Parts: sequence; C-alpha cells; structure tokens
Amino acid sequence: MGQAATQPSTNWHLKENAREHHTSKFSSEELIVRRGQAFTITFNGTERPEQNLIFIAETGPKPSKATKTLATFDISSTVSKEGWSAVLQSSSSSSVSISISSPPNAVIGRYRLGVQSGSSSPASLGTFVLLFNPWSSGDDVFMPNKAECEEYVLEEFGIIFAGNKNHISSFGWNFGQFQEDILNICLSIMDRSLYYRQDPVTDVSHRHDPRYLGRVLSAMVNANDDQGVVLGNWSGKYEGGKNPSSWTGSGEILQSWKKSGFKPVKYGQCWVFAAVLTTVLRCLGIPTRTITNFSSAHDADGNLRVDEFYDADGNHLERGADSVWNFHVWNESWFTRNDLGASYSGWQILDATPQEESGGIYQCGPASRHAIKEGEVDLDYDGPFVFAEVNADCMYWNYDSATGKKNLIFSKSTEIGASISTKAVGRDDRVDVTSDYKYEEGSAKEREIFKKARKKLGLGDKFDPTAPKQEEIEQKPDISGKFKVTGSLEVGKDLNLLLVLENLQSDAKAVNVNMTAWSTLYTRRPVNEIWKDSISVTLAPKEEKQFPIKIKYPEYQQQLTTDKTIQVTALCHVKDGMQVLVKRNITLDNPAIDIQVHGEAKVNKEVVVEVAFTNPINSEVKDCVLQVEGSDLLQGILELRIPPLKASEKSSTKFKLIPSEAGPKHLLVNFSCDKFVDIKTFKMVNVIN
Repeated sequence: MGQAATQPSTNWHLKENAREHHTSKFSSEELIVRRGQAFTITFNGTERPEQNLIFIAETGPKPSKATKTLATFDISSTVSKEGWSAVLQSSSSSSVSISISSPPNAVIGRYRLGVQSGSSSPASLGTFVLLFNPWSSGDDVFMPNKAECEEYVLEEFGIIFAGNKNHISSFGWNFGQFQEDILNICLSIMDRSLYYRQDPVTDVSHRHDPRYLGRVLSAMVNANDDQGVVLGNWSGKYEGGKNPSSWTGSGEILQSWKKSGFKPVKYGQCWVFAAVLTTVLRCLGIPTRTITNFSSAHDADGNLRVDEFYDADGNHLERGADSVWNFHVWNESWFTRNDLGASYSGWQILDATPQEESGGIYQCGPASRHAIKEGEVDLDYDGPFVFAEVNADCMYWNYDSATGKKNLIFSKSTEIGASISTKAVGRDDRVDVTSDYKYEEGSAKEREIFKKARKKLGLGDKFDPTAPKQEEIEQKPDISGKFKVTGSLEVGKDLNLLLVLENLQSDAKAVNVNMTAWSTLYTRRPVNEIWKDSISVTLAPKEEKQFPIKIKYPEYQQQLTTDKTIQVTALCHVKDGMQVLVKRNITLDNPAIDIQVHGEAKVNKEVVVEVAFTNPINSEVKDCVLQVEGSDLLQGILELRIPPLKASEKSSTKFKLIPSEAGPKHLLVNFSCDKFVDIKTFKMVNVIN
C-alpha cells in the first residue's frame, strides 16, 4: 500500500478486543482476533474522517477478491452476513472509532489493514492476525459447549496416556500455544508447507477450511517430505538429538525449529508429533485433543490384517511391514464435514506421525470418527489406515527362515484397539472413548462393520494367497497358557512372573517350551535379548501347572530401552499337536518423584517448590538432572543439576517460581540420571491474586 500524506496512528484496543475474542492469553503487541466477530479500532489522521472511508483487508502474497484474500468495504449501518464490514462507532474532528467484522468463513492468518479517504492513496493502519472462532455459531469449528472450548482451545496443559492396555500410565505435557512467538511460528509452518511452495496463492485461499489446514499441518509437523518440524526416530539410539521421551512441552520444540533456521528438530515419536500438532491447531483456534490407542495396528499393506512372525525359539521376528504398537497417539480436531454430510461432522482424526504415505506424502486425515465407527472406509481421508489402527485382525505365524515356510499359530480379532483414551474436560482424569471408535468387541455388530469395511476395500471375497487357510483358523490347541505378573513392575526391581500352562484335553501332553525376554521399543520392535530358557513338561489330563520366572534387575538394566518395555514369549511345542504362543508385553514404571509447594502461590510473588527423589537401588546414581516447566508459572525451562545419590539416599531440591497469572496451573517435572531416564510427574498449582 502506498503512503498517505499523513500516516494515521491506530489504537487497536488490544485489551478489550482480546477479552471479547478469547485471545487474552497470547503475549503479543499485535491485535489477535477471531473470525465472524466484530473488533473495534480507533485511528486519527484522516480529514473529515467518516466521509467516504474505504477499508482494505488483505492477506497472502497476491491478494485478490477472487481468492477471498482481499476485501474492500466502506462504512455501513449494519454488519454484513456475507463479507467484511465496518460500522461507525463514534467520530470527532481528529479521530474515528470503527467496528470491523470479518465473515465466519474468512481465510485465517496475518492481515494488512489499510484505509483510503476520498481520492488520496491508501494509508496503512497496521497488521492483525485472524483466527478460527469455535465460539461463533457460523464457524466450521463452532463448538457449542463452552467448557469444551476452554479445554480444547485455551488449555495449555495436557495429559498423554501411554504404557500398554494392561497397565495404562500417563504424563503431563505443556502445549504452550500462547507462549511468546508460538503464533508466529505456527504461521511460518503454514508458509513452509509443500502446498504453499507449489502454489502460494491457492494455498492461502484454502486457509478458511479447517479440513484443508488440518491435513496440511499433519504433513508439516513431521519432517518427512518438507523439512517439517520434528524428525522421527524409532531406532532406540538418539545421538545428535534429544531422546523423544525427554521432551515435556511443545514450546521448546517449536522455538528450536525456528532458531535453527527451520531445520527439523531431533527427535520425535508419536506422542511428540501429536502434542506439537495439538499446540499448532489450538493456537490457530481449531479445537483439538490427543488420543491414545492401545494395541494399535500399523497395517502397511491395507488388508485390515497385521501379521506377526516368531521363530521356533519364540523370538519375535522383524518380518513384513505390519506391526502392533503398545500404544499410538494421534489427534482429534472438531469441525464440520460439508464435503461428507452433517452426520460425519464433529471429531475428525488427524495423525502427524509419519507411518504411511497418503497422496504421495506423509500426512493422515482428517478421517471422520463417525465414518470409522460405521466402517465407511471409502470416505476422505485415509479411512482404511485409521480403521485398521483400531480394528485390524491379528495373525501370529511361526516362520522357519531355513525353509521360508510359515504356519499359523493362532489369529485374534479382539486384540487391536483397546482402552482408547483422552484427558477429561476440566479435570486431570482419563476418559475412555473406545465406544466412539467401534462397536463392542466380540459383538455381531462389530463383526458386521468389519466385513462391511473389507467389502468396501474389495477384500470381501477375493482369494488372498497370504491369508491363513480355513482349516488353520479352525484348528483348536491342546493347551492354553498365560503369563501372570507376581510382583511390582518397577525399574530397579527384579521382574517376577508365572508361566501358567493348562492341558485342555483328557489325555496327558508332553510340551517343550522355549522362552525369551527382549527389551523393546513401545512399537514392540525388539532391541536387546535379556533372557532365554527352555523347559520340558508333561501335563496330566486337565492339569494346570505354574512355572515361576525371575529376571533380576542387573540382567535387564543394561538392555532396557528408555521406553522401559519388555516382551516375554513362550512358544510351546506340543507333541503331535499344534504350537501355542504365550506372550506378554510389560511396561515398567519409573520410581516416583514428589513435588511440594510451600505456602500459597500468588501472582507476581515468589513461591518455593521442593522436588524429592529417593534412589531405590543399592548402587549410586549419578548425572542427575531436573527439568521444570509450566505455562504462567515460569518462563522457559529451568534446568538444575543434582549431586550423585548413594544407595537409598534421598535428594531434595528447592527452587523458586514467580507465577504470572491466576488460576489452576500445572508444573511439569522431569528427572533423569544414569540409571533412570525421564521420570516425569506434574502438579496442579492453584495461583491466587
């Protein structure tokens, strides 16, 4: 825009507008408002101000009316339902107050605002940022429940669920979407996408659509294809970057990405991708939450089936691209699906973890959650992959590498997609949403939906040479087995298990049992062998026998990954009968740390916090580091070094906080040393004025 003779000075009424638009939590000197809602500005420097004023709002590289990235509008007496409008609030000889409204489907992003009076050239009033508006009924992201808007747009603290379906654990996360500069970084993410690079004008014109932006951002949060934000690493070795389990918030990751000149941040795994995507979408105003799916299938070949292979010794083999993860974290975002129809609106699944390509790049979603539940896998986007994550059938095979032969050990249709979890609204609790993803496991309706999905994918009646034969599926085993945990599951303690074998037949059975224990990643990828043993047993008719197994801490300590997961398997070779596979995935807990807040926490007043840790093992731990963060409680991340701790010694570390805002705030603590990595906890601190 050209310069006018006198440059008007603009009062953006930052406080009042922010209060009205639910943007007070942003720390910015720039006006940040939501679409479909009026905001007020006052400016001076125009002669006869209310006469013939024309406003110009524009965004993107080549603004035009055709792409809805340029709007010109004059003063009218009412707010326009369709486009931008300006209504005169008051005027004096030197200044004028105007209420400006944007349409509920306006393109979001940073706008330049100008004004033109009569025949003079346009004068710049400055810039402002326009976001989605879940409080406005005309917006695609409208969320009628105000408490849900508070949680899914304004809440900076989250809880992510992990572990495995027998043993769900959780940790806190600081989304930090209102931290300084995060909004600017989110705007840069959009401008660095492949879509923008290929065609900036078209890309910006689609930014009114949460469906489009959700898909683009699911691609940009991972580094594959586009130098996006986070580089994934599932090797168990994290040299040259940070272990994915060490992050406690998104702010540090997004700031590092920008500081490095937009080089991917090392390293992430699924919860990191999901947490960063939550931050970006909440920041832009799209209601978003993280979802954890336990026993999550990664179906690489699209047949709604995952195949696992074991050798004769019971070792889990890395064969084929399919896998089952102990847990996987993705996102749900809330918006309408005008492309599919009203019944498919509401929660939409987005997944930024780079697992499979979609449309040639690593992006996933949005898939309508309702469509997944109903088996409508042909609807956009990525229905088959998401459906398989919660519904695939499992096939367990014995594979002989010498002959290349495989035999089905057993198949299971109720294994995948358990205890699907998210944080409760307004509370630090877990909510189970499994029934929103599928009908009850084992019910006729669930199998009917599974068949419907297979049919839609053309898998219905085709002969599949890799599928098990019917007689293989129907063959019944002679014995059954299971692993029972008989002690505590804690890093630093011995692991005590029972292998329980039961003869289901009325004649005696001779069984050779090959047992192994491997440390794994949370994706169940085997990393180090910890232990193996074999026994020969005879089971009398209908007899049940128990065999105790002890794996001592020194045996597993060096082998354990930072995911603290162990897979124990027993492959039972029954004489003249079929093989039976007994397996259990075990997640060990870290020892506890304790946070105490001494006295009341008040705004702008120092408060002392104490963190205590007791070394639970009978040898020294060293290289101890404590990391602390929490929005509105402290700026950035506090890192404290702690002296080594002898066996059973307790450490107590005190530090001071100066809270900057009242209300319930969360302090996140992460403690690491040479023997225990990333012991996490959080505490709610109620800050008063």
